[in-house]
Amino acid sequence: MSDQGPTLTDLEVRVVHSLDVEGMVEAIMELVAVPSWDGNETPAQELMARWMGEAGLEVDLWEIDQEALARHPAYSAEIPRARALGLVGTLRGEGGGPSLILNGHVDVVPPGDPALWTHPPFEGVLKDGRLYGRGALDMKGPLCAALFALRALGTAGVVLRGDVFLESVVGEEDGGMGTLATILRGYRADGAVVMEPTGLAVAPALAGALNFRVRVPGKAAHGAVRTEGVSAIEKFVPVYQALVALEAARNRRLAGDPLFRSYDLPFPISVGTIQGGDWASSVPDHLAFEGRLGVAPGEDLGEARRALESAVAEAADGDPWLRENPPWVEWWGGQYEPARVPPDHPLVAVVRESAQSIMARVPRVMAMPYGADMGLLVNHGSTPTVLFGPGDIRRAHRPDEYVEVEELVVAARTLAVAAMRFCGVVEG
Repeated sequence: MSDQGPTLTDLEVRVVHSLDVEGMVEAIMELVAVPSWDGNETPAQELMARWMGEAGLEVDLWEIDQEALARHPAYSAEIPRARALGLVGTLRGEGGGPSLILNGHVDVVPPGDPALWTHPPFEGVLKDGRLYGRGALDMKGPLCAALFALRALGTAGVVLRGDVFLESVVGEEDGGMGTLATILRGYRADGAVVMEPTGLAVAPALAGALNFRVRVPGKAAHGAVRTEGVSAIEKFVPVYQALVALEAARNRRLAGDPLFRSYDLPFPISVGTIQGGDWASSVPDHLAFEGRLGVAPGEDLGEARRALESAVAEAADGDPWLRENPPWVEWWGGQYEPARVPPDHPLVAVVRESAQSIMARVPRVMAMPYGADMGLLVNHGSTPTVLFGPGDIRRAHRPDEYVEVEELVVAARTLAVAAMRFCGVVEG
């Protein structure tokens, strides 16, 4: 396979040149300036709905029945929402071709301490070819790239055979309730691209991530006579050591998938928060810690949960206090399912060859180690899905989040060409 890839047709060249790069950058900055965290996604969804209508898409904007949605076994969420909007814009084809979903989310993680940012997190700043701001990378930038890819098709006068559905979803960062809502509304397709940051690699495999909480009991006492109490902080140590050992054992056992070979630890167990005790001069009688359990494609989620629970129980059994006062495990918040499609699936080939045509180099085909909505689309939407998007996930969820404009342009042009090749074009 040459680095150049399949040659662009004259019509594809016209589409590529029709991309409104300046308008796309301005839209991303405007969307970044809408704070859409802590469940407050409605203004961002309303803005996206307006832009979809202006782009000539059929707009489906609806109130998500959160109470009904919560009864679905795949539902998970951490954030209470007063309101949640579903949004899908459809570029209708003339018929006879495969359909395609382009999926992205408007919700973002909290900005953290603004003092740690070089630029205000919700300002949207363009500097030295980079777009800065919370969500610029993850993933308002990639979502707008998809919108402007469809606009470029319209500007170039392209008529597709199959339909393209642009899904702008909420709640991805805390479990994927927005994508689940679109699936239950009936949106399924012959293929889907989730525009998460992959560094322009094509990812046909995705790890899962299950949030957990472990509560460790102790016995309170005055700090001056601490030996009369039992410190929950000290009892946390053997439990944590058991999880570190479990992490190593799981990754040795699950290391066979070649798509994950570039990661030294593809399925980590990461502890993210620890809270314990009430007073500096008291022996703490409680501690709770939270984290995520990485899960491999094809792995049974129930078995993965039971493995962690067993590791905690075995650690407790080896400690006299914990044996009589065992810690307990809770599964809460985001529960991201792993997913995998065959690397030789036609969708993988189309996205890879389209990217290759735009970049003049062969994009990598590899797995992604983070949780995302691909699991819902594959496992509950029966839609073959890949991840493909601009930027490095390592720049997300941290101060000074940014994405390169050049990568946004490549992503948008790739999505436009991929839609033409996957859905088919009406000649004429």
